[in-house]
Amino acid sequence: ISEDKMNDIIDGMEMDLTQSRYLDWPGLEKYCYRVAGAVGLLAAGIFGYRDPRTLEYAKNLGLAFQLTNIIRDVGEDARKNRIYLPMADLKQFGVPAADILNAKQTPEFRKLMAFEAARAREHYGKAMQSLPREDRRAQRPGLIMVAIYRTAVDIFPVVNIPVVSVIWTYTGMPPEEMTGAITTVT
Repeated sequence: ISEDKMNDIIDGMEMDLTQSRYLDWPGLEKYCYRVAGAVGLLAAGIFGYRDPRTLEYAKNLGLAFQLTNIIRDVGEDARKNRIYLPMADLKQFGVPAADILNAKQTPEFRKLMAFEAARAREHYGKAMQSLPREDRRAQRPGLIMVAIYRTAVDIFPVVNIPVVSVIWTYTGMPPEEMTGAITTVT
């Protein structure tokens, strides 16, 4: 466990205290690296690896997990006056921040969320491509999480993504019950 990775995580937590919006993808990517990519790197070291390419896997997997969390938590974050989705992306898809804060769903919002889900899938793909075969056994805990999180990202564009509740409504579980269930998974 390296001190610099621990400091990255602390810096990410500090960003949560001082920042409630991200202007663009590079800004959000920096945040995602700090709060999740650095965690992935630490976890890879704990699980063990032989090939240094596994660190690229771990970093991208952390980014993918955090993007999944951001997508899943849009409604919860909005209730806290936070929008993690990049403002440039909102502008690109014609989604005013007020729509997110007021839980207004529009076709533009759904397109935005599909775009963000595609970004997360891209990072899952990068992660899986960079994991060497010889380290797959050691990295099983992360691979199990991939099965859960990647499946969730794959259904985001398919279901009607609610801003005001957790997205995983395909289970038929009421949102108030699902929130507790998902909180224990993340």
